[in-house]
Amino acid sequence: MQIKEIMSTDLVTVSTTDSVEKCAKLLQEKNISGLPVIDADGKLAGIVTEGDLIRRASRIKAPGYLEILGGLIYLGSPTKFVDELQRAMALDAGSLMSKEVITVKPEEAVEKAATLMVEKNINRLPVVNDDEELVGIVSRRDIMVCLYSNNK
Repeated sequence: MQIKEIMSTDLVTVSTTDSVEKCAKLLQEKNISGLPVIDADGKLAGIVTEGDLIRRASRIKAPGYLEILGGLIYLGSPTKFVDELQRAMALDAGSLMSKEVITVKPEEAVEKAATLMVEKNINRLPVVNDDEELVGIVSRRDIMVCLYSNNK
């Protein structure tokens, strides 16, 4: 079976300029856990998840460091810290979203989506066409229903 046969096409999306508050409100109202973010060209730019919103409200742990001869040697990644800090201070979806989004094509097998979700520990996969335009989304529930609906 192909992804296009089970994906949801009734999509709720936000733009990169929509507020974080709008994202949170949509997630709650629509009872969903992730929102695809669309850029000005109509292409998939990222995804905002409940996890992103929760992380925004959590405390950020600064990397440890050693001070030697007037210089600092970071024990963690200062780049990661700066990225987390920027996301925590985000005011719009474009700043909050996860930019590295794993996607699938509509013609791919459902098993591929299931494998990606398990390997990458993700709950949903945006479905994009060859022009990187969002055409659907497939969730763990969609796959579960597909795999087990005949075993009643």
